[in-house]
Order: sequence, then C-alpha cells, then structure tokens
Amino acid sequence: MPAQQKKIIFCVAGVLSLACALGTAAALGMQLWVTGTMLCKTGALLVNATGQELEKFIGEIRYGLFYGERVRQCGLGGRPLQFSFFPDLLKIIPASIHVSVILFCTVLIIFALVGAGFFMFNAFGSPYETLHGPVGLYLWSFVACSCGCLIMILFSSEVKLHHLSEKISNFKDRSFTFKTHSEQFANSFWIILVCSLVHFLNALLIRFAGFEFPFSKSKDSGTATGAVDLMY
Repeated sequence: MPAQQKKIIFCVAGVLSLACALGTAAALGMQLWVTGTMLCKTGALLVNATGQELEKFIGEIRYGLFYGERVRQCGLGGRPLQFSFFPDLLKIIPASIHVSVILFCTVLIIFALVGAGFFMFNAFGSPYETLHGPVGLYLWSFVACSCGCLIMILFSSEVKLHHLSEKISNFKDRSFTFKTHSEQFANSFWIILVCSLVHFLNALLIRFAGFEFPFSKSKDSGTATGAVDLMY
C-alpha cells in the first residue's frame, strides 16, 4: 500500500482512538448508565392498585458509576432523592465489581490515549519493529477493546444479577419495599460498546494498511523454518 494511504489510515485510527478516550471519560462522569422505573410494592398492595392506579406507585431512577437520582412514588406524589455510591452505598452494592468497572474505564481511557499517540507517531514518524510499530498498535487496540468488553460484562452482571436498582431503591427505606418495574442501559453504557467496536475496527485498519497480525506472522515464519529443517 502507498505510504500516503497508510498515513491517512493511521490518522483516521488515531482520531478514532482519541474520540474513544474522550467519550469514555465523558461516560465515566455521567449518571446515564442505567435508567428505569421502580414499583412501590408495599403501597400498591395496600390499596390493591391495578391499571392506571398503579402508575401512582411507579417512580423513576437513573444512575451512573458515582451518583444518581430517583423519584420515590408511593401514592402521595413524587419525591426526588439524590444518592452517591461513595461512601453511602458501598455496604449494599457489590463493591469489588463496581470499583473494577471504574478501574477498567480508567485503563480504557489511558490505552485509548496511548493508542492515539502511537497511531499518529506511525503516521508521521519513523516507527521500528517494537511496541512503537505495528505490534504496539495491535496491542493497544486489543487491550482497549478487551477493557471495553470487561466493563460491559461486569456492569451488566452488577445491574442484572445483583439487582442493583432494587438495592439502591430500598436503601434506608424501612417503610416501603421497591421492586424493579422496568430497567434499561442508557447512553454511557452504549458509548462503551461503541468504543470497543471502534478499537476492534482500528485493528482491522492496521491489517488493511498491510501489517500482518503478530501471531499469524510468527506462525508463517515457524512453518517456513520447519520446511527448511525437513530439507536437511
């Protein structure tokens, strides 16, 4: 492939990596990871609410990785409440999973920035066959993509398997019991998915620029060596 086309491909990949770093940083600070509605089960059972009456007992909730808010609906109008994960909710949530999600988000930002820098270095500099060259580009893209996948897996398990929304809604509320009525992942979660796909796309762009995957290259050389040995 001509050098000019390689430069363009690496520039595009570098810009995409930088955009992913900025997007992940924005997603990390927003409270738009999960949105949903919570049913005040105790209040609905007391009045035997059904149909449209049930809507009086359905409040909203949304949260991110650090803070969130919910509207408590128990038949007497909505009451907005703010909450914070640190340090208020650490005792009731799976803290190890939650902290791991934050750490992997930080790692994703770092490797996306590193990847962006090395893509630009390969576009305008003179890389050599080490971590500064194609091997490094594959490595940064693979690590960033893996971090994005781990973030989605860990956060999904925290929300769905550990019933995070219910634990938050029932925190320090002894009078009423809340149950999840509806729940969906919001913008920040899907930003992480897009970033993971972009880093996978960057790996394909490296291959499109004419650089073999590291493992396939070593396999080919190993096969050639074996053929030479058989000749002797």
